[in-house]
Amino acid sequence: MDRPRLRPDRPDVQVGVTVFLSRRLVPLAWANLVANIGIVVTGGAVRLTGSGLGCPTWPKCTEESYTTHGALGVHGVIEFGNRLLTYVLLAIAVAFVVAAWQRGGRVRTLGLVVLAGIPAQAVVGGITVLTDLNPWIVAFHLLVSMAMVGVCVWILDELVGPARAGASAAAGRLARATFVVGWLVLWLGTVVTGSGPHSGDLDSRRTGLDPEIVSHVHGFSVWLLVLLTGALFLTARKHGARALARFAGVLLAVELAQGLLGYVQFFTDLPEILVGLHMLGAALVAAGLARVVVTTHPR
Repeated sequence: MDRPRLRPDRPDVQVGVTVFLSRRLVPLAWANLVANIGIVVTGGAVRLTGSGLGCPTWPKCTEESYTTHGALGVHGVIEFGNRLLTYVLLAIAVAFVVAAWQRGGRVRTLGLVVLAGIPAQAVVGGITVLTDLNPWIVAFHLLVSMAMVGVCVWILDELVGPARAGASAAAGRLARATFVVGWLVLWLGTVVTGSGPHSGDLDSRRTGLDPEIVSHVHGFSVWLLVLLTGALFLTARKHGARALARFAGVLLAVELAQGLLGYVQFFTDLPEILVGLHMLGAALVAAGLARVVVTTHPR
């Protein structure tokens, strides 16, 4: 006698899917991180190609259609493509939460934070379009994505982070100072972009600030961050906090590369490819800041 086929609503199928996903919890956590860094880069591509208003309204692309069409040209394709990537992020976040559900605890909570952040970010993105790319709202939109990158790093630490004792008081203070100054650097970077030529559309609003002055202020903040990160690296080594020293060293290398790239793009009139790489570097800095802070806690 033939065996009956499993139906999608059968409990054994649902359990099987849950078990399948739970065994892929760590790869899904990595996918979460990569996808959230990726959306920062693709969002940067939207701005750098002047496609921020490629779809001139939201939630539809135009008043008549949810999708782009030929009249919107390549800018419409780029902006609409970036919107579609939201669904990729959403699918990964849902899969991660399902995989983490039975595990519970902090991993599940952080997964829910990432999941909730995706539709919230879609709404903020819509507001940026409806306000004709107000630079301050665009900056907030980017910084929330950076924060979500940090949460993804925290999730990975909970799952596969190295065993360690808590950091010394001095290292802890330096890590927190590095984190705060690092986020100041990231915010100032958005102010520089919102004051310059790559604000998302030729006719979009700018901050009204002098781009050169803002760039210099941003540069000074970067050097302060480099000094703090270097001090954190040396302090962690002195107190035998190997994991913290390793991550601080990696963060320091990324910051130095970012600083060099920033100066090159400044003196070469901001070529789009270098600005795009700089945005990727900013997402990696956000990841590194989260990494050093969580590493100060025992595990």
